[in-house]
Amino acid sequence: MAIIMPIKELRDTTKISKACHSTREPIYITKNGYGDMVIMSMDTFNSMLQQNEIDSAITRFEKELADGVEFIDAEDALRALRRKHLG
Repeated sequence: MAIIMPIKELRDTTKISKACHSTREPIYITKNGYGDMVIMSMDTFNSMLQQNEIDSAITRFEKELADGVEFIDAEDALRALRRKHLG
């Protein structure tokens, strides 16, 4: 569940840090009743970056597949490499 806090609560950095680490979710900071900032732990941030990279790779693959790019089966590629390098 989303945590929403007014900007004035940023004074209590220990409370904010504990909330970020315990929920592992972003905390939404409001100013005058409107969304202003998002705060999260480094672990949550890195996890979101990693998920974004995975999602981007899947999107690129789906586009290549739709564009008709020809792919090689991994097992066939390994067999060819073994024949080439191991005799």
